[in-house]
Amino acid sequence: MAASAGKPEAKSGHTFRKFKDGDHKWGSFQEQIFAGDETDKCPTYVHKTPPCQASCPSGEDIRGWLNIVRGVEKAPKGTSMQEYAFRRSTQANPFPSMMGRVCPAPCQTGCNRNKVEDTVGINAVEQYIGDTALEKGFTFQAGPETGKRVAIVGGGPAGLSAAYQLRRKGHGVTLFDDHAELGGMAKYGVPGYRLPRTHLDGEIGRITAMGVEVRLNTRIGKDVQLKDLEKDFDAVLLAIGCKAGRALPVPGADAPNCISGVAFLEAFNQGRLKTVSGRVVVVGGGDTSVDVVSVARRLGYVEDLKETERPEFVVMGHAAHDVSQLAARQGADVMLISMQPVEEMNAAKHEIEDAQREGVKIRGRLLPVKVLLDERSGRAKALRVVEVDWVKGKPVEKPGTEMDLEADLIVSAIGQSGDLAGMEELDNGKGLIAADKFYQLPGRQGVFACGDILRPHLLTTVIGQGSIAADSIDRYLGRKEMAKRPKVDVHHFNLLDKLREANLEPAPFKALEEPALREIDRGLRGTSEHGKAVGGFAVHNYEDRSAAEVCKPEELFLGHFPYQERIKRTEIGPSAEEVLGHFAERMVGLTDKQAVEEAKRCMSCGMCFECDNCVIYCPQTAVKRTPKAEATMGRYVYTDYDLCIGCHICADVCPTGYIKMGLGDH
Repeated sequence: MAASAGKPEAKSGHTFRKFKDGDHKWGSFQEQIFAGDETDKCPTYVHKTPPCQASCPSGEDIRGWLNIVRGVEKAPKGTSMQEYAFRRSTQANPFPSMMGRVCPAPCQTGCNRNKVEDTVGINAVEQYIGDTALEKGFTFQAGPETGKRVAIVGGGPAGLSAAYQLRRKGHGVTLFDDHAELGGMAKYGVPGYRLPRTHLDGEIGRITAMGVEVRLNTRIGKDVQLKDLEKDFDAVLLAIGCKAGRALPVPGADAPNCISGVAFLEAFNQGRLKTVSGRVVVVGGGDTSVDVVSVARRLGYVEDLKETERPEFVVMGHAAHDVSQLAARQGADVMLISMQPVEEMNAAKHEIEDAQREGVKIRGRLLPVKVLLDERSGRAKALRVVEVDWVKGKPVEKPGTEMDLEADLIVSAIGQSGDLAGMEELDNGKGLIAADKFYQLPGRQGVFACGDILRPHLLTTVIGQGSIAADSIDRYLGRKEMAKRPKVDVHHFNLLDKLREANLEPAPFKALEEPALREIDRGLRGTSEHGKAVGGFAVHNYEDRSAAEVCKPEELFLGHFPYQERIKRTEIGPSAEEVLGHFAERMVGLTDKQAVEEAKRCMSCGMCFECDNCVIYCPQTAVKRTPKAEATMGRYVYTDYDLCIGCHICADVCPTGYIKMGLGDH
């Protein structure tokens, strides 16, 4: 149909085009470079848990106290760096001096610094914090009294950890132990040259000085019945440890000179065992077995020892050694065998190396099959072993490889179990106690358990369990529902607490009539264009994911960190010729300067350490330092989102992975 006269013909093409042909091409290479990294997201500040803390069974805020030692996180006025670091460290673990020496440091295995050159010497700095605290006499304070009373059975690291945390919460604590002194395996299992008793006793005394009642030489189930504790106290915590060593599961292992590693070390640490036999064979592979062989090399043997003074009789408490004979002792022939290859033994690598340097022979891939007995005396004269290969994670004997290892003393350090005499009803069939994830005993109202009696593990593990058990008991006493533990169950940095400490707590929120609500993004106190106060009631775009996420090395800008050699503690390790009678401490702690320099190697994964990279490299000057009067740890910089173009350079150059491009649309 023809168009009406006088009317324009309708257009069939586009009526409007925002872009012209060719607009998809860059006008210049410079424009392409500057616009290529733009995104519709702006930076947000995300706090995550570093892998050192996630690897720490005690749940320590390791990054926190390292940042304090290095001077990034400042102590409040009137508090020294050393005390502030001590307070942060002991929120989770009241034994920094002990753990800095004897912990195998799984935190260092997880340390992201391993991706650069070598782990941060976390345990060395922890020892520095702990030793300084003892030297300066730092103490603990109990919380306001609640009137509730808790009985703790077992004065080892687990029970003491729980006692410490419960007193901080204000609950009364009575600690029962069947020994003459507190300390458990830390005192009766770890030799004094690894853990000096002055330091251990100092840290124990600091806990009991909080108002802990102590009843020693008291065995529950014999001297006092468990049912009486349940009646007399508001809650009971069983932290009795595993003091019964396991015998070798082979024929002849009941010979009198076949003893457990636990009993051996207890006799030594009590001062009863002062010499061993000429040929000692230890079966194990863990830390206990290495302690046994190291002690045996130091003790040596006396050739013409009386029959009644043989080591096994002393260990079993039937005799004591005559000190006057020790001048004639000689170096013992000591061998440690393990079913695992030597490089896969569970003991700390440096402890294995120390033992070898001290003259201990160590062989792996050997499986005990029989104890050979002397026909006249009935004592063990050798241990028959066979070589094994590991196939699909299981040991397989190699036919024709049997051999006899001559021995005057055979020590089994292959595991431990609990001694539940008098409390047999709690035995789960494995010589241990069963508890739920909150460490409550099923069907036993108000009774809890923690530590090795649940599952033998590291000292740092049972200390962490003591802390969690204390939380559970606190909730039980307050008639609160047991709270689900976070995925990353450690002591985290808390920005709100830090702001309160610095008198920068956000103000109460009140709805504003002003249109410029974006001012609250910074959380800075100021005035609007109309003169009204705005801001101060929000923290600048900070997100805390620490309870759910661990900061991985891929999130860090590793190029920021130059090679920096680790500052190691000096070790006074005796040689095989010097080890006899050598009971001095092997580890020399760091100086103030060394501790600070080593702490500076920490990469502060998941938390700003004020390097200024984001401020320096932002092409829009959108990233700014928070004014000093309102800045504190975790609140060092902010982003002006009116200037931000989403180039994500700040996130790229952030060494700690603290900046993420994740805030809304630009």
